[in-house]
Amino acid sequence: MLADNNVQSVERAVKILEEMAKENDGLGVTELSRRLDLHKSTVYRLLSTLVTVGYAEQNPETEKYRLGVKLLYLGGVILERMDLRNEAHDLLKQLSQDVNETVHLVVPDGDQVLYIDKIDTMKTIRMYSQIGRRATYYASAVGKAILAYSDEKYVEKIISQGLIRRTPNTITDPGELKRCLSQIRSNGYSIDDEENEEGIRCIGAPIFGHAGKVIGAISVSGPIMTVTKEKTQILAEKVKKCAEQISIRMGWREQ
Repeated sequence: MLADNNVQSVERAVKILEEMAKENDGLGVTELSRRLDLHKSTVYRLLSTLVTVGYAEQNPETEKYRLGVKLLYLGGVILERMDLRNEAHDLLKQLSQDVNETVHLVVPDGDQVLYIDKIDTMKTIRMYSQIGRRATYYASAVGKAILAYSDEKYVEKIISQGLIRRTPNTITDPGELKRCLSQIRSNGYSIDDEENEEGIRCIGAPIFGHAGKVIGAISVSGPIMTVTKEKTQILAEKVKKCAEQISIRMGWREQ
């Protein structure tokens, strides 16, 4: 019963937000109550919560409620993801054609990374990765590329959730992972040496946005017989260059 009430409250709060979105000047409790056929006390309680979390605000002169500025952040995150894929796609295709390997684009998504684009080759080997799927930070090249440039508290949070072994090569020691992240910052690229999938090696690099913060990562991935250790440096330079070009398109400028 409590769960049902919580769901109902969320649905009502969303409807309030949708109604406020229709009116630039805002809406009062009475008008919202009438439009949504809800009791005034219910509307007031939900509005108070929305104001507290920043999703609504009240005009002190008219006492009407309107959408809060915090919603701009949520919308901005979505737009940035959409823009990132659009801005990166042709560069990813060029990179894939250049190295004849699969190329990935990911963004942070909670405690994992989310694949938002993938350029496959004609090779018969197919990897686990797929648009819409997620991967761990610590066991993937793209994840480590992002984690290396994330704040320390976030790194500790990921570590605290456990470093589960996915292959014999997965890094499961927190100290080793931190040393790896430090090396990534020094080199500007990351390596997944069969840490997520046996037989697959990946080389990744971070993407930065206009604010200078990491917003995603790309990687070149392929079987260990073609993405060899001897080719790592050559591939890494190509991946770094592509990531930098995408970053520039996203408004990043080197300090």
